[in-house]
Amino acid sequence: MLISYVDNLPTGDEEGVFYALDLGGTNFRVLRVQLGGKEGGIVHQEFAEASIPPALMSGTSDDLFDYIAEKLASFVDEEEKIFHQPPGRQRELGFTFSFPVMQTSINSGTLIRWTKGFSIDDTVGQDVVDELTKALKRKGVEMRVAALVNDTIGTLAGGRYTNKDVALAVILGTGTNAAYVERAQAIPKWHGPLPKSGEMVINMEWGNFRSSHLPLTEYDHALDVESLNPGEQIFEKLTSGMYLGEILRRVLLRLAEEAFFFGDEVPPKLKIPFVLRTPEMSAMHQDTSSDLRVVDEKLKNIFEISNTSLKVRRVVVELCNIVATRGARLAAAGILGVLNKTGRDTPQENGEKTVVAMDGGLYEHYAEYRKCLENTVAELLGDETASTVVFEHSNDGSGIGAALLAASNSLYLDEKSS
Repeated sequence: MLISYVDNLPTGDEEGVFYALDLGGTNFRVLRVQLGGKEGGIVHQEFAEASIPPALMSGTSDDLFDYIAEKLASFVDEEEKIFHQPPGRQRELGFTFSFPVMQTSINSGTLIRWTKGFSIDDTVGQDVVDELTKALKRKGVEMRVAALVNDTIGTLAGGRYTNKDVALAVILGTGTNAAYVERAQAIPKWHGPLPKSGEMVINMEWGNFRSSHLPLTEYDHALDVESLNPGEQIFEKLTSGMYLGEILRRVLLRLAEEAFFFGDEVPPKLKIPFVLRTPEMSAMHQDTSSDLRVVDEKLKNIFEISNTSLKVRRVVVELCNIVATRGARLAAAGILGVLNKTGRDTPQENGEKTVVAMDGGLYEHYAEYRKCLENTVAELLGDETASTVVFEHSNDGSGIGAALLAASNSLYLDEKSS
């Protein structure tokens, strides 16, 4: 549980042009959002996306942030004149940084550890806003980082901007996390005067949750030991898109080695870690053809396994279902825990809805996973309360939310209100 220093979520009054950088996994996005206040809402938005070369995920801090700053510089250079800032005014940026950070203010925080396959030693313990700011200066980009947020907090802000009933946000993509609004006086880590709103957004970092009650198998233990961050992000390794396909690969490898599942010889490509990605697992799981030809194609293309029987393909689909169901039900249990903590696991007296803002490719694209997650939450809540809990896909919420929080923490707020 980490304090975010976000004590006021967007109200809809925000105006102007703001930027966001959304770094949450193997891809990152830069966004420009034009806000028109209460009447105009989001007037215009535009984004560009780039992949991070694998070498930069384990290189140096300067190399990573210089690469990001170059892409941001190109994005700004190509914008139309109508988006240029008035003389003497800097562009302002919300930085969505979806890794564990010890926040020290709304726009500063030190990296605790990398996750999601990143391993850049010289960034750990550093202020990531300083790292980005230095890179922007090196690349000649005039831009101030106004807010540092996690992707879940960005999603929460983006969701609340359009729906006041949003109470928590959950990311299920390459990794996983959750954020919610807590009463400030209920936060043991909070010291000093209470914020005027009486509330504070909490970044749960639930991906790092571990407990003896979590159903770890030998496959999970082996994956963890061989990972870049052994002993960390255990909940994430059970539930998120980075790992579900790899868990399935390990199960298939064991079947091939001990039960000759794919014939007398173990297919060599089945031994390659992370060769099976979760999108491919999803495609096999959701294969509705009578002969499971999608499964057949994936086994051929990924593992070079040919001539599988329909019986074998059906077992593969069932294994996909087992791995996905476990992940989805665990994620649902996490959501129920937040609802319980905030008193929203029973019907509200005023009849208000509880909206869960959801984002991430796993939730968006893996329909069977999504359906299992939502059905499990309903099962755990019971019919009466479940009817008041709504899941809402917050598309691009994390990036837009960061721009909104940059607006609500702008240096120029007084100018706009005067």
